[in-house]
Amino acid sequence: MKFVLAPDKFKNSLTGLEFCNAVAEGILKVIPEAEIIKLPLADGGDGTLEVANFYLKGDVINVRVNNPIFQLVSATYLYAGDSQTAYIEMAEASGLKLLGIKERDCKSTTTLGTGELILNAINKGAKHIILGIGGSATNDCGIGMAKALEYRFYDKNNNEISPIGKNLSLINYIDNTQVNTTLNHVTFKIACDVINPLYGKNGAAHVYAKQKGASQKDIEMLDKGLQDFSKIIDSHFKIEAQNIIGAGAAGGMGLGTKVFLKGELISGIALIKELSQFDLKIKEADWIITGEGKLDMQTLSGKTIQGVIESAKQQNIKVAAFCGKVELNSIALEQFGISYADEVLSKAKNFEDAMDNSYNYITKMAMVFAEKIKS
Repeated sequence: MKFVLAPDKFKNSLTGLEFCNAVAEGILKVIPEAEIIKLPLADGGDGTLEVANFYLKGDVINVRVNNPIFQLVSATYLYAGDSQTAYIEMAEASGLKLLGIKERDCKSTTTLGTGELILNAINKGAKHIILGIGGSATNDCGIGMAKALEYRFYDKNNNEISPIGKNLSLINYIDNTQVNTTLNHVTFKIACDVINPLYGKNGAAHVYAKQKGASQKDIEMLDKGLQDFSKIIDSHFKIEAQNIIGAGAAGGMGLGTKVFLKGELISGIALIKELSQFDLKIKEADWIITGEGKLDMQTLSGKTIQGVIESAKQQNIKVAAFCGKVELNSIALEQFGISYADEVLSKAKNFEDAMDNSYNYITKMAMVFAEKIKS
């Protein structure tokens, strides 16, 4: 029998690869001749860097770049020379995690450091760049990133604008005459799992700016800035920015990557599936075994397990889910496309035991599963 192991991480408990090892150990105790393929996955959130490198087998590159408040910090990205592919997480250079609570003020933060990481990867020879844009501290519509690549933004008096959110309304025109020409020879795929428009009540500022330190007054100002700048974008790039799905992701970085990088916005799980050649490697599998910390209604909206099930349905492969906790009933599981489900919490003494010993519980769950399908 052929088993594909394709989990997300169990946050603060198991990595995806540790899950794979636990399940493989359990199955092989019962079905020693089983063919097992390990394909750990991620949806673009925390832990995606590690999963990406499982497939890229790249080097970790350290670069000194500007953080969101223009302070030099050390940031990392992955680069695989064989495939000329870089994997960059925006949060490494422009993330909220880099700032203390009192430093969070997204009207004054920049994506410049993310652009500096991109430039470094291009100079190393990258022809394919995967960019994750989660966890940002910014609302600058990507103009900081663009500045690192030699885009320039000017006000009506021909003064160059500092690339921060509160200056978006001041921008009168974009100068791209000095833009790094190697950009034309690089493909960009952007992990983007939100569908927010650029501005308005569902836009970047109104939905996300508060958690980045913005007051209500700031939010109104930032939203107007995004609206004003969209007119400049529309005129310069001959598009309708507000109609781009996901334009409002990461403080307008969704739009910024689309126009300044000619990037393709796709879901995080779709990107990792593509990187892992998932649909090819699952061919003729008897079962795909997936899992994550909690299986609930949120799993239906762009999470790893949903991505697994979509591929499984196309190839008529049964899916089993081993999770920390399962909050869906048997009818919902069946409708979702899961043929077998089990959870750690029903075996563990308590939550702490579940977290500390999830590897052992997952191994035992795999043994029970293997016994059931073997008979």
